[in-house]
Amino acid sequence: MGYKAGFLGLIGQPNAGKSTLMNYLVDEKVSIVSSKPQTTRRRILGIWSSDAGQIVFVDAPGVIKADKGLNAFLAQEAKEVIGDSDALIAVVSVDEQKPEDAERIIDMVAASGKPWIAVITKTDLAEKSHRVMILKDMIEKKKGKVLSFSAKDSKKDAEERDALLIEFLELMPESPAPLYDIELFTNENVREMATEIVREKCFELLHQEVPYSMAVRMIKFDEESKMPKLHMEIIVSKESHKAIVIGKEAAVIKQIGMEARKEIEKLLDSKIFLDLKVIAKPEWFENKRMMKELGYAAKSED
Repeated sequence: MGYKAGFLGLIGQPNAGKSTLMNYLVDEKVSIVSSKPQTTRRRILGIWSSDAGQIVFVDAPGVIKADKGLNAFLAQEAKEVIGDSDALIAVVSVDEQKPEDAERIIDMVAASGKPWIAVITKTDLAEKSHRVMILKDMIEKKKGKVLSFSAKDSKKDAEERDALLIEFLELMPESPAPLYDIELFTNENVREMATEIVREKCFELLHQEVPYSMAVRMIKFDEESKMPKLHMEIIVSKESHKAIVIGKEAAVIKQIGMEARKEIEKLLDSKIFLDLKVIAKPEWFENKRMMKELGYAAKSED
């Protein structure tokens, strides 16, 4: 068998487990993860390389329907990942709210005309185990191959990871060379990854509508000093949200900063200084200039 390399898009509903699956396959934390839907806001690449080939996993935002603002960008991102990938993984979870949500993902991936495999996630949820056979039947009706994945059960199972990677590599086209340096596990730079870590902690520690209508941007990243200094802004869409993010006696923003700093220090293998400010930009997610500045711009707008 010749060398293979290509892009493999992960397509699914919000919170189906796409980011968790990609991090597991790459064996690195590439995409941020939370229990809340719509955590992934733009495509993220995770790269796995071996002597036999290279798979560039593309973690797409969850498939949603929208025609304006940030949600329209998320919908377009998912659509473009389907169009740009060489093959696809339909990621469907046993805890989908409605069976038609899973069916829509399976139909969408099957209709692409590209090689594809389906992965049923969260199979450790015993109370919903009966749904595995329902999902399997849906997939097989569309002539798809079915694999399963549980982050809880598979965490330290290298053999299972290898088995999944062999299956996925089969979907890749032949290539004369790797698409990326084989030492890389992502094309994300440190600034982007650090900013995403702060956003992940906001998702974990904030509730109701606040995390969905906020963004994070790097204002300054000083790498020259002995201790790198990162200055970021957490942008909220309402003045009233600032107090929620800051918390009583700044307890919430301190917690966000503490947890983010620990993870960024692991990423950089260095102690850091992290400064977080909270600002309000009303309805930023409907402002094209702000959206572009934050990296939420469709290819056609770049």
